[in-house]
Amino acid sequence: MEKNSKIYVAGHTGLVGSAIVRRLRKVGYNNLILKTKKELDLLDQKKTEAFFKKEKPEYVFLAAARVGGIIANKTHKADFIFENLQIQNNVIYNSWKYGVKKLLFLGVSCIYPKTCSQPIKEEYLMTGLLEETSDAYSIAKIAGIKMCQSFNEQYRTNFISVMPTNLYGPGCNFHPENSHVLSAMIRKFSDAKKKKEKSVVFWGTGSPRREFLYSDDLADALLFLMKKYNSSEIINIGIGKDISIKELSQKIKKAVGYEGRVEWDRTKPDGSMRKLLNTNKLNRLGWKYKTDLDRGLIKTINWFNDNYGTRK
Repeated sequence: MEKNSKIYVAGHTGLVGSAIVRRLRKVGYNNLILKTKKELDLLDQKKTEAFFKKEKPEYVFLAAARVGGIIANKTHKADFIFENLQIQNNVIYNSWKYGVKKLLFLGVSCIYPKTCSQPIKEEYLMTGLLEETSDAYSIAKIAGIKMCQSFNEQYRTNFISVMPTNLYGPGCNFHPENSHVLSAMIRKFSDAKKKKEKSVVFWGTGSPRREFLYSDDLADALLFLMKKYNSSEIINIGIGKDISIKELSQKIKKAVGYEGRVEWDRTKPDGSMRKLLNTNKLNRLGWKYKTDLDRGLIKTINWFNDNYGTRK
């Protein structure tokens, strides 16, 4: 990409999209096309095509998606599969139709089988059953990967698919029901501290292990891959180490300054017991993360405190 290349960041107001925009601007890419959902509803096929026909972006970061944690994924499966399929279909198809030079599609680590070996290698995709609580979302993302690969094969496009691990950072969704585990914990601990509650309850046993990547590090990796990676094969993005949910809760509790008890509702699902990505493929290309979890948590909590009450 040249510094004056026309770049469309789909989903630029979200956690990933906003980090991509920050990274692009920091290194001198300023010819960015940014549209809010109100300005361009990517669920609308006609409006999406009209946008591509008019703007003709050269490069596309497809970070727009319906996302959420275990509660949202379990209770809104129809919305997750429909909306993500619709967004992907509209953006990927029109990227081909209107001559986009390169597209980067954001997948998600729950596309991998529930019980596959750890750390998870890219070739484990579609080798086993998915985690039931997020299978609708996962299937939509797998369809996006296959769509990119199919267009590359049939039409010689350059559409790449990346699989980031669990993400956090400025711009996280802190909604009580729709957020992922790390941001949900920050919200719960902060609310409990403010209300002087004696305990906080989280779903499951706290035993599952998760890997967490700071959003600005992800954005750095995405720009790196947009410049250097041109294969149809998926590629993982992560830090190569994980932490139990119970350990994570203690880190966040301490960082927030909450002094009450942490309790676990064992009647609720844990989800997959472990999701650690094998990042050897990315590391061999020359990229490695920069922000450790402790430093990233402080930055995220500070952002939450600065913006508390302004986001739902």
